[in-house]
Amino acid sequence: MTEAAAIPHRDLCTDCGLSRTADPRRCGRACQFIHPRYDRLETQVHGRARNPDQEDELFFGPYRRMLQAAMNTPRDGAQWTGITTRIGERLLETGQVDAVLTMTADPQDRWRPQPILVTRAEDMAQCRGMRMGYAPLLAHLEPALAQGHRRLAVIGLPCQVYALRAIEPELDLDALYVIGTPCSDNTTTEHFHEFLALLADRPETVTYLEFRADYHVELRFEDGRVQTIPFLKLPISRLPRDFFPLTCQTCVDYTNVLADITVGYMAGRGEQWLVVRNDKGEALLDLLGDEVRTAPCTSAGKRQGPVKGFMKNTERAAGGLPLRGMPDWARPLAAFLMPRIGPRGLEFARARVEMKAVETVLHLRRAQPGRMKHMIPDHVWQLVKPYALEPRPGERDG
Repeated sequence: MTEAAAIPHRDLCTDCGLSRTADPRRCGRACQFIHPRYDRLETQVHGRARNPDQEDELFFGPYRRMLQAAMNTPRDGAQWTGITTRIGERLLETGQVDAVLTMTADPQDRWRPQPILVTRAEDMAQCRGMRMGYAPLLAHLEPALAQGHRRLAVIGLPCQVYALRAIEPELDLDALYVIGTPCSDNTTTEHFHEFLALLADRPETVTYLEFRADYHVELRFEDGRVQTIPFLKLPISRLPRDFFPLTCQTCVDYTNVLADITVGYMAGRGEQWLVVRNDKGEALLDLLGDEVRTAPCTSAGKRQGPVKGFMKNTERAAGGLPLRGMPDWARPLAAFLMPRIGPRGLEFARARVEMKAVETVLHLRRAQPGRMKHMIPDHVWQLVKPYALEPRPGERDG
């Protein structure tokens, strides 16, 4: 791995770890923020690109099936029920991989992610839970190969998985399984601590945070207390302007379309959401057997209103204006209504994908207009078209 001080500087970088390897020049063809080729990589990984005429593939990428799921016995310390880490355990237990490359917590900070190469199934337990921040996961590929590991599983975020798939052919692995988690926004661990300080009087005692699909944030504390906060009451307008970096504001892959299986929650209606994308994804789910229960995904509500409201606020933010806060008297009413009449299930996930697409177009127009034709895939323009966002001259490739 390249020492941090020698890492080449790049803007629009989430430090996936590729720039820390022996050949950092690969970033030029492997970074999703330079010139993403999702159609080519989707075909490489899944045997075909997404079908934009099939509505949910337009939103979520190629897939075999989508499920609502939960472990029958939730794992202690898991963010939800522990599906992701249990798949890693099963791969090691069954000998299908030599090691799992994933994240654990920094010993000094429970929220800071730290890459780890796990070779024993019992050590996957330390990888449960959420981290917030950037960590060079792919920098550990070369050490893994040097140790003789030829069969790997990688649990990663979309920007990490894109780069991994771009260099996969040259890794010459005997087997590679990719378990992806969705990611809508990330920030530095330091900024995340600032956010916690706005939510809790003693932020150092917060042990768990999750943005739930019922429009609430859930906090858990060291003393066992649980607190829920409606999204509409979050102090978003008090966050610094650079809280979310431009990379996350312009990411076009919320659903981790190049993973074999995506494990998230947005369409899970209070449970987890699985997007099984190919044969390997089916095999990964099969590893759980009767430990997991599944059901078809459902959908309710309409997304257009919330997406339009998000777009108006994003236009203000992209133009340098302050975010408009909802009047205090209206917040309790809106917080009551949204879980009941707002988009739920798959419609909630579709809304989030459309919001990310809108955000990409508006923020690139503001900050990096010259990159738009290279960074925005065709399917993103299809997603924003219903909201009267059309490519201007020079903004669309081809």
